[in-house]
Amino acid sequence: MALVKLAVARSGDKGNHSNIGVMARHPDYLPWIAEALTPEVLVDWMGHVLDPVHGRVQRWYLPGTHSLNFLLENALGGGGVASLRIDPQGKAFAQQLLEIQIPVPQSIADAVN
Repeated sequence: MALVKLAVARSGDKGNHSNIGVMARHPDYLPWIAEALTPEVLVDWMGHVLDPVHGRVQRWYLPGTHSLNFLLENALGGGGVASLRIDPQGKAFAQQLLEIQIPVPQSIADAVN
């Protein structure tokens, strides 16, 4: 199912880097989200914005908040006023990530739908 049914997300810039925070809509969803959203998966999903040489993704758990934070390094084409991209601050990155499909047990799928 689409991540948007399991979580909310917000993104923004940190210079030439972007971060995406993902908060599960229910604590029971976090293990499934974390299993599916590895740094490698984000490199593949968001590879169109990552610098091909210096781009990488790091992930952290945010204890007590049933959330994850991702840092997409070198993803903004220089960032802010230096970037020629349509979204130089990565504000739409969370919306792009929310479209990814997350495998969940049928019980969660039934509860969400």
